[in-house]
Amino acid sequence: MPNRLAESHSLYLRKHAENPIDWWPWCDEALAKARQDNRPIFLSIGYSSCHWCTVMEGEAFSDPAIAAYLNAHFVPIKVDREERPDLDSIYMQALQMMTGQGGWPLNVVLSPEDLVPFYGGTYFPIEPKYGRPGFLQVLQALHRFYETEGEKVGLVKAEILDNLQRSAQLADGETLTEAVLARGLGLSAQILAPVDYGNCFPMMPYAIAALRGDRLGITGEQLPDIRQTCAQRGRALALGGIFDHVAGGFHRYTVDPTWTVPHFEKMLYDNGQVMEYLAELWSAGIQEPSFERAIARTVDWLTREMTAPEGYFYAAQDADSFTTAAATEPEEGAFYVWAYDDLKALLPEPELAALAAAFHLSPGGNFEGRIVLQRQATAIALSPEVEAALDRLFHQRYGSARVDLAQFPPALNQADARSQPWPGRIPPVTDIKMIVAWNSLMISGLARAAAVLQEPRYFDLAARAAQFILTHQWRGDRLHRLNYDGTPAVPAQSEDYANFIKALLDLDQAAIALPEAAVSIHHDWRQHAIAVQHEFDHWLWSEDQSGYFNTATDTSDDLLVRERSYQDNATPSANGIAIANLVRLFLLTETPAYLDRAEQGLHAFSSVMAQHPRACPSLFAALDWFRHGTLVRAARPQLAAIARQYLPTACLTVADLPDGVVGMVCEGLFCKAPAHSVEQLQEQLHLSQRRTLPPA
Repeated sequence: MPNRLAESHSLYLRKHAENPIDWWPWCDEALAKARQDNRPIFLSIGYSSCHWCTVMEGEAFSDPAIAAYLNAHFVPIKVDREERPDLDSIYMQALQMMTGQGGWPLNVVLSPEDLVPFYGGTYFPIEPKYGRPGFLQVLQALHRFYETEGEKVGLVKAEILDNLQRSAQLADGETLTEAVLARGLGLSAQILAPVDYGNCFPMMPYAIAALRGDRLGITGEQLPDIRQTCAQRGRALALGGIFDHVAGGFHRYTVDPTWTVPHFEKMLYDNGQVMEYLAELWSAGIQEPSFERAIARTVDWLTREMTAPEGYFYAAQDADSFTTAAATEPEEGAFYVWAYDDLKALLPEPELAALAAAFHLSPGGNFEGRIVLQRQATAIALSPEVEAALDRLFHQRYGSARVDLAQFPPALNQADARSQPWPGRIPPVTDIKMIVAWNSLMISGLARAAAVLQEPRYFDLAARAAQFILTHQWRGDRLHRLNYDGTPAVPAQSEDYANFIKALLDLDQAAIALPEAAVSIHHDWRQHAIAVQHEFDHWLWSEDQSGYFNTATDTSDDLLVRERSYQDNATPSANGIAIANLVRLFLLTETPAYLDRAEQGLHAFSSVMAQHPRACPSLFAALDWFRHGTLVRAARPQLAAIARQYLPTACLTVADLPDGVVGMVCEGLFCKAPAHSVEQLQEQLHLSQRRTLPPA
């Protein structure tokens, strides 16, 4: 019999609906029951495309003995971290405090009266293995500990709560000099440079910050060649196994330092950021054919598999898929990998030879006896023979030729995946919910690629998604984070506001770069950004401490602390993006209040930036905007050419200028002399963007 989660909109929660565990969603009723029964809360947080979340669901959470014990002695609550990133952030911090590491599934045990955790872990197997205890034994020990060691439980809780509260209170007062900026951007390049570690993540916030450092001429004994480091990260992404060379789209990360074998899920947020980064590399003059191809193929994947009929973008695709309809469990990467013998059977000999010359192929494979396609270390354009081979592989995977497959329907859940008559391989499940923050990251990536590569189609795809959010994501006077089947849900959090405002400003700037007749959707994107910023400031700005809280005052009652996130992870920090937006709005509207608020925000995080610069590359990007923000006024034809250049702290605005004046460049509060020639305007722009910073 299905449990309560069967009624949830969340795909992740519904995946646990058939568990014998008496799961609750996070709600007042569940919290009240835990307090009434004096039972600790077993809180489990994950997301739909998480591989080990899926494994634990099929193992421990489906085990009758474990379920009976959990139901008898705990109140089990399931949370989708993509619905509630605020809860996930707090309890992930607590887990890291307790164990020194984190990850998903995130499993913590909370005291019912105050929701403070006293134990945590990630994946637990049914039986002891992988150096981890069996899950039932863990639950039994925790129950005994809670029942008999109340004093020790209290001590653990007190330490965790004190640390959480301390982490939410940030000291300020540091002076954010050019030297601090140089150090922060330089550290991003160091972090991006190749090192001896196992997993390779895109790390786009660091890549974006490092590229900014290259233009500012940062030097230092410990610094790599920043431009080469940034180019190499682009090549690792565009040539590596992390990219789906057959059908487009980037996987979440690779499990090896050679960028060969990915963790196969595809997340919208990664793809949006990677697209923006590759476009920025192109605008900076690092114009390698593999970058342009990766962008184009990713847009193809996005339109074919990840775009709803209404225009918004789906959230993610799973790593695992079924090899046959009769299979009981999905296999990781099954949709994407190839057996060498299958390649020999599918491809004519000339195409197989061409593919082997361009990609790493071997009979033994590079992933459990099969092949993940990874290109040889060259960024040259693929030959027609190689593209023909990849088209054949596409046909085998999807059961249709690339040119004939404009839309590919999503598999909505595992039952749907096994029951549909797919003409090719069975695809992974797609989580079709709309998340404002993630859609916004993709809108920004598309907008920048449209401007740099002069592709109006990319712009229209981005504009449709933005138009959907503007039309459908407000309930009353509040932006909402999610959309399930046309219904907005969950009040927006700071990352939703910040990334959507950035997306609107990016559309505003990209529209200047394209002929008006070439795009089909026109809005006053700038005015929309101003309106959303006003709402953001009203609900989430901290009047006492400055910076933006993760959640609004009226949606924070069930949180241990109200955080103001500043750390970058797979996605940029909300405050880093938000402060940069404020500078851009100041430049575009000439309203000093925006600049004042940006300065207050930077001051609020100044101690973090000075003392822990590795944690917050997006705040350093915001500081770059604050120190080097530039406004360019010119006629549209002149601005269209400028918009394709790498000018990371410049805003463009169309202006009618006196006869003989080509354009005007203003740096912050000061304007240069009017430029009377294109050459003079370009020189002024060059100087505004390429000021040399002190050594890092």
